[in-house]
Amino acid sequence: MGTKVYVASIVGVLLVIAVVIGTVAMTKNTNGEKENEKNKFVSTKYVTDFCAPASYKDACLKSVEPVANNSTATPKDYIKAVIHATIEEVQKAMNVTKGMYIDKKIDPFHHMAVEDCKELLEDAIDELQASFSMVGDSELHTLNDRVDELLNWLGAVYSYQTSCLDEFEKPEYKSAIENGMVNATQLTHNAVDIVAAMSEVLKAFDVDFHLKPNTSRRLLEVYEMGHDSYPAWFQVADRMLLAAHRGGIMKPNAVVAKDGSGQFKTISEAIAAYPPNFKGRYLIHVKAGVYDEQVTIDKNKLNIFIFGDGVGKTIVTGHKNYGIMKIQTSNTATFNALGEGFMAKGMTFRNTAGPKGHQAVALRVQADRAAIFECNIEGYQDTLYYQTHRQFYRDCTISGSVDFIFGKGSAVIQNSNIIVRKGDVGQFNAVTADGKEIFSERTGLVLQNCRIMAGEDLFPVRFQIASYLGRPWKQFSKIVIMESEIGDFIRPEGYNPFVTQERNTNEKTAEYYEFANRGLGARTDKRSKLFSKFRVIDEREAVQYTVENFIGGKLWLPATGGQFTLGFTR
Repeated sequence: MGTKVYVASIVGVLLVIAVVIGTVAMTKNTNGEKENEKNKFVSTKYVTDFCAPASYKDACLKSVEPVANNSTATPKDYIKAVIHATIEEVQKAMNVTKGMYIDKKIDPFHHMAVEDCKELLEDAIDELQASFSMVGDSELHTLNDRVDELLNWLGAVYSYQTSCLDEFEKPEYKSAIENGMVNATQLTHNAVDIVAAMSEVLKAFDVDFHLKPNTSRRLLEVYEMGHDSYPAWFQVADRMLLAAHRGGIMKPNAVVAKDGSGQFKTISEAIAAYPPNFKGRYLIHVKAGVYDEQVTIDKNKLNIFIFGDGVGKTIVTGHKNYGIMKIQTSNTATFNALGEGFMAKGMTFRNTAGPKGHQAVALRVQADRAAIFECNIEGYQDTLYYQTHRQFYRDCTISGSVDFIFGKGSAVIQNSNIIVRKGDVGQFNAVTADGKEIFSERTGLVLQNCRIMAGEDLFPVRFQIASYLGRPWKQFSKIVIMESEIGDFIRPEGYNPFVTQERNTNEKTAEYYEFANRGLGARTDKRSKLFSKFRVIDEREAVQYTVENFIGGKLWLPATGGQFTLGFTR
């Protein structure tokens, strides 16, 4: 009897333990499910918030799939996922381009278009990889401070892709490239949108970030050589370059002279002699003379400073063009500057194709942090091509007829003469044609304290030929003309639509602003009503288009030693 009771007791205890274990297990499962649901909710919220600024939501959602199920993923992880996905898609687009074969003898124009596309997409991959590294190396709480730099690179990536498409004329070729590139362009577009909204994205992730400093300070400050506010990575020698040039004491790395008195007789030879892995500023002195050659400083040749004996004395000239020779616009440039940190002073860059040559570039600049001082840039249509990145021009003279200052980068032209020339019969004149393509990009063109005037050939007939301040090349074209003198020959409507065979409506989305201009052409009461977003802006808004704020000039222009104004010139 006692044994039976004992056994029964044991069995009872075991049953109780089993019930307890089962209850605990059920509780754990329930809690686990709740935790999983909570994590799923958090991840879903993060993905939704992260992709909210993106123009292509489905593409964004797909690009962040690798991190979407990780509740501990940070904004860095999400941004890196988007950039990584973009790199993969650009590489696929590159493979499509590499797979295209066009016989050079039968169709040299489109053969060159394919070659240009390969180079542009390689540039896109390089800058995406740099963007990926920057995000990875950044502290999470300082990520917001990298917005301008990331937008600079990502904007260039998008420009490379669309410029590739612009190279083609035949629909069958263009469609093949466009179809192979659609995912890449959408993802790049998304990356620009998201980075532009970085502060809101970080807030959604409950990340504490550094606010950008007040951008309205020191608006009238002019930096000269010797100012003590320089980033730590700039060498003292860099700050002295232009001052040394003015004093005639600068020793160049290479001297070019047509008469044989230098180390080289052509500029191209001097550039080819640039040492591999060179560190610092590479100085090339080009003595007086006319150099008839097409010059290219490729992207691997950094910090080249080329200076001449003065405008009209040291002249680089060419005549390549689209209208007569059927050459792509970018390949018509007399001088091509692709290497970061490019500087020029005391030079004339010229394209002599004339108005019948149509697109004929004198100077094409793709280099980031490019600074051009006291140079003449001469041509007719498409004279100056500010292709990508941040650029600054000071005390220059730029002349042309149709769209003669155009591009997709971020450029400020300050204290310069803008000379409008008489073009071909039946042509009108347009000073600018900006190619901003994404609304959230921070690109565009600023003319500050410039003189916009009729050239000697145009002046006698200036009221007979229509002349405009600009026309919108791309959908979100942005032009700001501030503190400038505008001649009486500019039509009262100011701007002209960009009419193509497809007939776009860019004038409805283009942002054309004016501030504190003077001269008989500066009246704004009759500006074209077709331009829905045209406005005369006030000082509070205009400050964002100063050198300090629009191209981050305070961080890199002091190193040039050249004169510039960070804020307003008034």
